Amino acid sequence: MKMLKIKDIEIGEGIPKVIIPLMGTTDQELLEELEEIKDLKPDIIEWRADAYSKVEDLAAIKNLLEKMSTQLFNIPLIFTFRTHKEGGMKEIAGDYYLKLLKTVIQTKRADLVDIELSSGETIVKEVVALAEENGVYMIISNHDFQQTPTKDEIICRLETMQLLGGHISKIAVMPKNVQDILTLLDATITMKNKDRDYPLITMAMGPLGLISRLSGELFGSACTFGAGRTASAPGQIPANDLRNVLNIFHKYFEAGRDI
Repeated sequence: MKMLKIKDIEIGEGIPKVIIPLMGTTDQELLEELEEIKDLKPDIIEWRADAYSKVEDLAAIKNLLEKMSTQLFNIPLIFTFRTHKEGGMKEIAGDYYLKLLKTVIQTKRADLVDIELSSGETIVKEVVALAEENGVYMIISNHDFQQTPTKDEIICRLETMQLLGGHISKIAVMPKNVQDILTLLDATITMKNKDRDYPLITMAMGPLGLISRLSGELFGSACTFGAGRTASAPGQIPANDLRNVLNIFHKYFEAGRDI
C-alpha cells in the first residue's frame, strides 16, 4: 500500500492515523472544540460540517475555515459533509452538496475533502479534477448503515473509488454478526495485498465492529476514528483509549516481526 504524506503525517505507514471529528454546531463551539481536540494530539482532524448550523451559508463556511486554519498549525484537516442518506445529520439538495465541496476545495484551507461514491461517477470525477487543480486530496467514501456487503462488493466499491481518482478510499459497514466483521477484514487485507496505489480506510460500525477500528495495522486500514467531545459514528471510542490500544498493538506486532 502506497504511503500518502500530507503535511507531516504519513498515511499508510506504521500505526493507523487517529482522526478526531469536530461536531460543533456553532462557530464558537467548533473553535472551542478544536482547541480541546488539539490537546488529544490527533494525527488528523475532520470537520463534520453536516452538524454545523450555518452549513448552507458559503460565506460562513469560508470564514470558519480561515479561522480554523490559523489554529491547526500542522495538523491536516478533512472537510466532510456527510449526507443524510449515509448517516449525516442534515439533508441538503444534491446541487448544493456539489457547490459546497467545490467552494471548500477552492479555499485551499482543507487538506482533504470527502465526497461520497453515491454522488455518481460524473460528479465525483468533476470534484476530483478540481481538487487536483487546487492541491487538495480527495477521500471517496461509502457508508452502509443497513448491512455488510459481500467481500466482492466491498472490493468492487473500493476499486471504483480508486479508478475515479480518489487519493484515499473509505468504506464503513454495519455488521450484524461476527462473520460480517471477518468479511470486512478479509476484503481489507485482500486490497492491501494487491499493493494498490492508495491508502484505505475501512471499518465496521457499532460495538460489534470495534476490532476493525483497532486492527488496521495488521489488516490494512490506514486511519481510524476516535471520539473527541462527541462521536461522529456508532462504535467510536474516546481518542485517548484508541491511541493507547493502537500503541500496544504496534509494540507487540513489531516485536513479533523480529521473532
